[in-house]
Amino acid sequence: MAMPLESDAESIDRLRKKLGFRAWHRGTREADLLLGRFADRYLRGFTAEQLNQFADLLCENDPDIYDWLIGRTPVPAVHDTEVMRLLRAHYSP
Repeated sequence: MAMPLESDAESIDRLRKKLGFRAWHRGTREADLLLGRFADRYLRGFTAEQLNQFADLLCENDPDIYDWLIGRTPVPAVHDTEVMRLLRAHYSP
């Protein structure tokens, strides 16, 4: 008997949960708070493309993400995405 395939909605929901967990378990409390709070606020509304952008961002080192976030170093072209712009806007004064 074949296993039923999960729907796209189930797949996206699973990805949202995985990314939320990864955002809150970065390795430093500071990164957990920055990325976890951002994820809590925005993940539910992200499109599949935005989820992929966030997943790619979470593969980077926390100090690099922080430097991009505060503008210490330029955001690399690969991460100059809608999600990175939203993250920077979320923490702009």
